[in-house]
Amino acid sequence: MERKQLRELLDGGVLLTSRALEAGWPRRSLTRKLREQGWVRLHAGAWAEPGSSPDLITRLRAVQLIRPRLIVSHRSAAAIWRIETLRRSTGTPLEFIDPGRTLHGGERGVRVRRMHVAPSEVTMIRHGLRLTGVRRTLTDLLRAGPRDDAVVAVESALGCRTVNGIRRPPLTDVAALTASLKAKAGSPGTARASTWLRLCDPHAGSPAETIARLRLHDAGLHPESQAELITPAGRRVRLDFFFRAKGLAVEIEGYAYHGTRDSHRRDVARYNQILQCPEVRSLLRFTAEDVFHRPAYMIQEIRTALAKKL
Repeated sequence: MERKQLRELLDGGVLLTSRALEAGWPRRSLTRKLREQGWVRLHAGAWAEPGSSPDLITRLRAVQLIRPRLIVSHRSAAAIWRIETLRRSTGTPLEFIDPGRTLHGGERGVRVRRMHVAPSEVTMIRHGLRLTGVRRTLTDLLRAGPRDDAVVAVESALGCRTVNGIRRPPLTDVAALTASLKAKAGSPGTARASTWLRLCDPHAGSPAETIARLRLHDAGLHPESQAELITPAGRRVRLDFFFRAKGLAVEIEGYAYHGTRDSHRRDVARYNQILQCPEVRSLLRFTAEDVFHRPAYMIQEIRTALAKKL
């Protein structure tokens, strides 16, 4: 059997060893041919075409083809829905739920949780990949934690975001998530999840803003989020954080650096407009690196600014 015939056995970019064996390939020569031709191992018994760079959907589908009752969940489902989390999809385990609650463990790089999933909580996308819907995905993340990762995911889903270069609209709202958690009252982690949901701000613009607000909260600092002000020229500006009594504005820069001169110019103009607002007496700016890697420095700078006399 030639390589072309092996390609004909592909299912959504995945070649199952079992399917090749059923097609008449002897096991020993099949394994030798796959290795000689450079097929990419996805999972025990599943391969991708030579020279390919399998995406997340292909890797998830490989596992699901071998263990059909598994449902993509948690961070893996979040990535498919273009919901941001703190953990990168590369290098982290593929996450699934076994609603039959019979499977134990899994191959390296695969995490399986044994949980009930209602049929209404499951969605099917291209190539038959089955995953938890948006609300179930978010409630699972809230119940599983950790807090920062869960809140980042929820706030990402609540707003318009550009994820992997694709702009998407809000996926759900706080009321829907509250109702979903209420329906699971008494289940492990639900009470804590409800507490974390109350920390969420639907207007947060980036994971860096979310983490900055959580660090401020943990430090006992509670500024207004997304405060809207009017410049003397009548332009509206929205501040990431505003300590109104002290007139202190705090701005968080996202992950990306200024890509062009025009974007840099717009940012400078915006900061100047903020300082023109009569309510604002001082402005602090922090990068995403400050927020994620130097939070103590950020908090100290804010405390120092707040301690200054009016």
